[in-house]
Amino acid sequence: MDTVARILAINPGSTSTKIAVYEGEMPVFLKNIKHSQEQIAAFDKITDQFSFRKNLILQQLKEAEIDLDSIRIIVGRGGLMKPIESGVYLVNAKMLKDLRSCIYGSHASNLGGLIADDIAKSLPSANAYIANPVVVDEMEDIARFTGHPKFKRKSIFHALNQKAVARQHAKSIMRVYEDLNLIVVHLGGGITIGAHRKGRVIDVNQGLDGEGPFSPERSGTLPVGELVRLCFSGKYTEKEVMNMIVSQGGLVAYLNTNSAYDAEALAFEGNETASLVLQAMAYQVAKEIGAMSTVLRGEVDGILITGGVANSKWFVNLIAERVHKIAPTHIYPGEDEMRALAFNGLRILKGETEAKEYR
Repeated sequence: MDTVARILAINPGSTSTKIAVYEGEMPVFLKNIKHSQEQIAAFDKITDQFSFRKNLILQQLKEAEIDLDSIRIIVGRGGLMKPIESGVYLVNAKMLKDLRSCIYGSHASNLGGLIADDIAKSLPSANAYIANPVVVDEMEDIARFTGHPKFKRKSIFHALNQKAVARQHAKSIMRVYEDLNLIVVHLGGGITIGAHRKGRVIDVNQGLDGEGPFSPERSGTLPVGELVRLCFSGKYTEKEVMNMIVSQGGLVAYLNTNSAYDAEALAFEGNETASLVLQAMAYQVAKEIGAMSTVLRGEVDGILITGGVANSKWFVNLIAERVHKIAPTHIYPGEDEMRALAFNGLRILKGETEAKEYR
C-alpha cells in the first residue's frame, strides 16, 4: 500500500460538518466546522447547502496545508437512501440521484456522498464512497412483521457506529466479527439495539422515530391507542405530534433537557424524578437487550454498549445489572464516526473488502 495515500472522511450533521484526514490508522487532521442557526436558515433545502459546506471543507484543508493530491479515498457519511446491506459503497449516478432528490428523506447526511463525489472528481486519483448509512437493512423477513399488513418494521439505526464497535470488539478478543453473535447498544440522542448474528444485523429497533426505549430526545414505543386518540383530539398538528416523538420526547419531555449528563447531575443532587426517569430509560434498554437475546436464540457472545451516554458508569451499571446473565457486557463509550468512516476507507485501500454497487 502506498504509505502516503490518505483518506478524507466527511460527516455533515444538522449544525456541523466534521472532516478528518487519515494516513493509515493515524489521523493527521481533524476539524469540526460549526454552523450557526442563521447560516443554516438561509437555505430552503438541505441540498441547497452543498456549495456552502463543500467550500468550507476545501478552505479548512487548504489552511491546514493538506495536499489534496495525496488523497486516494473520500468517504462521506451515508444519507437517507433505499435500504441496503452493510458495507462500503462506491458513489455512483443512482446514489447521487437519490441523495439529491431526497426521495427517501431529507437529512444533512445526504450531503456526505454528494460532496465526497464532487471533491473526488477534482482530484487525479481519488474515488468517493459511503459506508454503513443509517438505512442498512439486514433484517430477516420474520422481523419485519408488525401485526397489520399496512405497517412494516423498518431498519433505521446507528449502523456506522454499531458495526465499527462490533469489529473493534472482535479484533480485541482475536475473533472475527462474522463469527460472533453480539447485541450492540448505541446510547445517544436516539437509542438503537441491534442483534448481530455472524456479521449481519438481523433485527434492530427503528430508532429514528418508531420504537424501542425512550432516549434523551425520542419517545420510543408509545401506547398505540392513546397515541391515536391524541392525534385525533384536534389539539395538535401532525408536526407537533412528530416533534413529541422525535425531538421533544424522552428526557426532554420529562426533565426539559436532552443531556443525559445534566439529567444524571440532577439525580445525584437528590432530584427523585430525574433519578426515576433515568432508571426507567435503563430499564427499557435492558428489556430490549433481553428481546434481542431471544432473536439470537440465547446464543450471545457479548453485549456491547457504546454511544455518548455510555460515558456514564452509573447508567451503564443500571443496564448491566439486569442483563449480565445473558452474556458478558463490554463498554465502548463515545462514538467516533470519523474514525469509523476512515477505517472503512482503509479497508478499501488495503484490499480487505470490495466496494459494493448501489442499485
